[in-house]
Amino acid sequence: MAKLDMTPGPQIPRTEAGGPQTAVTQALSATAYRDDDLDGFIAKVQDGVVGKTGWHDLFRPNLGEAFSKAVIGRTLGKGRKPLVPAYGMEPRTVVEHCLAAEELRAARDKRLMLVTVVCGLLFLPGTVIWLGALELRRRLSGGKWDGFFGALILLIPAALTLFFAWKPPFNGLLSLYLRVTMLAPLVGWFLAKRIVVNSVKDLRSRWAGVLEGNLGAAVLPTAVPRHENDKKAAALKEGLTQLVLEQDTNVLHYAGVNGILGLGRRWGSWEMVEDLRPAEGFEEFRTFHTWDLVKKITDRLNGTLGRSHVANGAVPNSSVDQWVISSIGAGADEISRPGGPDMDGPRMRDHAVVTVANQQDFGKDGLRHYLGTQFVLNKGQLIVSVTVTVTALANTLRVSVAGHTLGPIQGAFTDKPKPKERTEPKPGKFWEERTIQLPLVDNIEVVRQALRAPFLKVPTLLAWLGGTMKLPEPFGLRHAWANPAWGNRFMADDSVRIASPVVSAVLAATIDFLADHDVNVDRFTGRSLIMKSEMQGARPFKSDQYDAW
Repeated sequence: MAKLDMTPGPQIPRTEAGGPQTAVTQALSATAYRDDDLDGFIAKVQDGVVGKTGWHDLFRPNLGEAFSKAVIGRTLGKGRKPLVPAYGMEPRTVVEHCLAAEELRAARDKRLMLVTVVCGLLFLPGTVIWLGALELRRRLSGGKWDGFFGALILLIPAALTLFFAWKPPFNGLLSLYLRVTMLAPLVGWFLAKRIVVNSVKDLRSRWAGVLEGNLGAAVLPTAVPRHENDKKAAALKEGLTQLVLEQDTNVLHYAGVNGILGLGRRWGSWEMVEDLRPAEGFEEFRTFHTWDLVKKITDRLNGTLGRSHVANGAVPNSSVDQWVISSIGAGADEISRPGGPDMDGPRMRDHAVVTVANQQDFGKDGLRHYLGTQFVLNKGQLIVSVTVTVTALANTLRVSVAGHTLGPIQGAFTDKPKPKERTEPKPGKFWEERTIQLPLVDNIEVVRQALRAPFLKVPTLLAWLGGTMKLPEPFGLRHAWANPAWGNRFMADDSVRIASPVVSAVLAATIDFLADHDVNVDRFTGRSLIMKSEMQGARPFKSDQYDAW
């Protein structure tokens, strides 16, 4: 996202130093156009989270159809649950591509519905016979006698077609109907295949274009109200706006061993704890609020991370924010945010954040304040967050620093469209193999889309017939499908290394602040040196799992 240089002079947009962070946005947006098998994809990316299976496989949606409907329903549905913020990506862009893909499929289904009604429903006896033959062949496919029985099965309705066309058993109007009843589904299949092939080619080109970053933003005329009574477009526009606002929330949730939702699991923590004593020559030190120290640390982080005396040593793509954290169970299936005058939509107002930071939260289950420094790296594939908490019990000050990492999304999201092919032994040379290019669209796919098209206006019935895709809860577009970052050498190194400059800035700001408030900083300086020595051998570990009874 472009930022404005707020120094005096003309306001010139400049891009992030590390380039656009679009990898995750592109991968998830491209999924809306995919035609892969749904069940195989779910098995790869969602362990144990499966949707409804549906009544019959011929109504089963493919990946793009199921993903688009699931994401649209979860992000724009009426009365939806709150979403986990998705850092390092643009959720609105993903949802817009899902909407665009649905509009393309709806336009296709309208044409298919006309073909299905005219060539299929009006000649239902012939349609049922052909469907029965195709279903029987599909069930026998892949077997030892697939070639022989497959051809034999299709010969039966073909023979009936010739028989009824040549010599129907009845006379009059019924005779004319029987002559056409077996031919009409064939004509319908030919027309439907042309529609389906053109649609698949269009969607596949968009799949590749979005994934490679060559396709621009999705065009959504339906999101622009045409007049003041266009309630549907107004509701869609409001839903997309709410999605952007929720992305900017500062109220997050700590889900036990799952870490902070949207930030990832905690992999390391460092603490400086010492008693507050007045400096030499002072009877008492100057009192302060914990927020005063947090503000000092915030200013230091904003002022030092982006600068370096070493060429190219500045830290890119960093942001500092004040977060308010609520604790939920590791197995919770939804989140909630407070309401009332302290909230500005999904975001807590600044004065309320200061109140949370200053209050004594020891022994309370409410909200707690975290100062967060976040780094969006590797084109959005790596989110590293370093949190700081400042607490005071009696005259003991504790400054805690923790590292959270959210790794890249599952690799299955970045698959590119591939031609369909099959490998088999060469005739006469069984020890060698050959690759056969298969049609982009087979007969079963044409039938599947033609059968689903008439239910375009009744999505609930279509969901019952074919099934749905279930999304992991609590849902957020970024963290729902994230992998650990520790399997990638560079991501692991970056996650560990970035904690050191943040810790150094926090320690320096803390000691300067305490010295300004007439606190003896000798012991704090010693503690800071110990803390820095711990950083020399920082290693990731399961920081939120305790071996205790």
